[in-house]
Amino acid sequence: MSTYFHPPKYPATDFTSMTAGDEPLPVVVVGAGPVGMGVALGLAQRGIAVTVLESADQVSFGSRAICISRHSLEVAARLGVGPELEKIVLPWVGGRSYYRGQEVLHFQMPHSEHDVRGPMVNVSQSEIEQIMTEALLAHPLITLHWSARVVGVVRAGKEVMLDIDTAFGARTLRACWVVAADGGRSRMRELAGLRLQGNSYEGSYVIADIHWESKLPAERMVWFDPPSNPGSTIIMHQQPRDIWRIDYQLDASDDAAVETQEHRIRDRITRHLEWLENDVPWTLEWHGFYRAHALALETFTHDRILFAGDAAHLVPIFGVRGLNSGMEDAETLAWQLAAVVHGTADEVLLQAYSTERRGAWQQNVDNAGKSTLIMSPGSHGYRTTRDAVLALATTRPEFAHLINPRQSSATHAHLSPLTWPVAQGTTGVLPGDPMEDRRVRVVTTSGTVESSLNQVRGTGFAVLGIGLDAAAADVIAAHAAALAMALSPESVQAIVVPRAGVEVDPATDLTVLDDGDGVLSRALGASDGEVFVIRPDGLVLCRVRDVSLLGQIHEHLRSATAPTSGVVPAHTEAGATPEELVRENAWMGLSEALDQADETDREGFLTRLAMLLGSQSGRREFVEALAAASAVSSKARHSASKHSVVDA
Repeated sequence: MSTYFHPPKYPATDFTSMTAGDEPLPVVVVGAGPVGMGVALGLAQRGIAVTVLESADQVSFGSRAICISRHSLEVAARLGVGPELEKIVLPWVGGRSYYRGQEVLHFQMPHSEHDVRGPMVNVSQSEIEQIMTEALLAHPLITLHWSARVVGVVRAGKEVMLDIDTAFGARTLRACWVVAADGGRSRMRELAGLRLQGNSYEGSYVIADIHWESKLPAERMVWFDPPSNPGSTIIMHQQPRDIWRIDYQLDASDDAAVETQEHRIRDRITRHLEWLENDVPWTLEWHGFYRAHALALETFTHDRILFAGDAAHLVPIFGVRGLNSGMEDAETLAWQLAAVVHGTADEVLLQAYSTERRGAWQQNVDNAGKSTLIMSPGSHGYRTTRDAVLALATTRPEFAHLINPRQSSATHAHLSPLTWPVAQGTTGVLPGDPMEDRRVRVVTTSGTVESSLNQVRGTGFAVLGIGLDAAAADVIAAHAAALAMALSPESVQAIVVPRAGVEVDPATDLTVLDDGDGVLSRALGASDGEVFVIRPDGLVLCRVRDVSLLGQIHEHLRSATAPTSGVVPAHTEAGATPEELVRENAWMGLSEALDQADETDREGFLTRLAMLLGSQSGRREFVEALAAASAVSSKARHSASKHSVVDA
């Protein structure tokens, strides 16, 4: 029996009384997806009344986004929906990729004993939305209206007027601020006369959810050119309660209208499951269609309309960055918009939101773009090199890293106008970096208890001092208290790690961590006397030694500036070895060159290239390279012949 989630429908509600007052609503959020609801929860946490408008009468149907990163789970915890969400998710840590029938990659995402959560979990977007909906409906400061479609927008000075179609007729709302989080086909974006800019990729994918009681492991599985569907790419993910998500690529010559019919989808899935020697019955629960895009608005802030999530930007599905980046948008926008509404920051702070989150979109596109060129190459050059990489990886595992999906991770804000510079040569966790949750030991009057950095610092700012004595700890507490008054109602928590051999008593305004083994200090790359200020969205605002500088934080936040002395933190790609970078550059450079080569002279181009490269290497190395390429070619021909017999 299927356990597929079917969301309930919600009745429309009238809100005539809300349109009659003289004062505009503080904030209206358009769109009740995870991003819009995340913004609403974050604002309500900070004492701001929010009205949410959703054109549908239920949460989305189908898995849609299913892979939720560790960082998004941290965001969910800070928004108050983490415990309920983590009850239903399915954790996973890695995956496998296959070329035809042979495994060519087995990857595992970074995970250590000090991490509070695993690197990734799977759960249907519709179930995430249902949990968030229940949180919204229970919050006294949030009003959620279903079946409320925005049909007109008028911007007038410090207000926005929204014309809305409802089940009760036409209505008009006046708002001080409007957050447009109404998805990739944003009506708000259309009404504002805005267009996304960037690139769209050629590859098209059918996506489907099936109920299938399989014993396959919960990991990301990808087949390139599988015998079950030659020429296609198939992705499989397990979800909770025996629901499996299957994505498969259509050929450029396929008619999408035909291939998205249920009988064609069932046929494709049946062929693949039979090839996997499946004898367990399954049911098709939902299906959709997808094309990869890398598009964004030039700026996410347009007067008093603020764009977030897919309404502001689209990223390719590969690497699961869409929903995860949207959750980051929501948390960043919530605390920054709240500061503007409460008057603790100027409106220019919202330009910082736009700068940060568009920069984050670029980071995601840079990584997802590489994954897309492997998963869905859009040109002859990239198709040729992708197939060559897959074939080489069957015998030369050093090429497998090029197939790695580069799974989503938290983005940085190094180039934000808010991020403070650091001294030349500073290493470790830098301003603009995410401060990930990790296990910590909290000193209490009755002993040490296990906790996490996320729990300790709460939902607001945190001032974290490393290697301090008792007097310096008191100074940290005083600065945190002063900052809390300046940023009210935003909370500010003081946290200290005492210097070795020093005892600091915990207090109501001071949390003391036991780092006797130095694990936390080493993870941060910090030495005694350094202080980190962590933003509500988990990013490091600054890292200083001169504690007196903490007194400047509020004014810098108010004006969306940072000190000018020091150097801008530099981001370096983690994990890539020099040899891997060489192979990546060779793959991308050769792809581009093939695309630029004359179609009638591609073989000649490759021959000349091989001659030039061979003349620059030793005889033994060149002979070995020729033998390896020949062996792969022979293996590929044999494999193709074998598959053609099976298909026949």
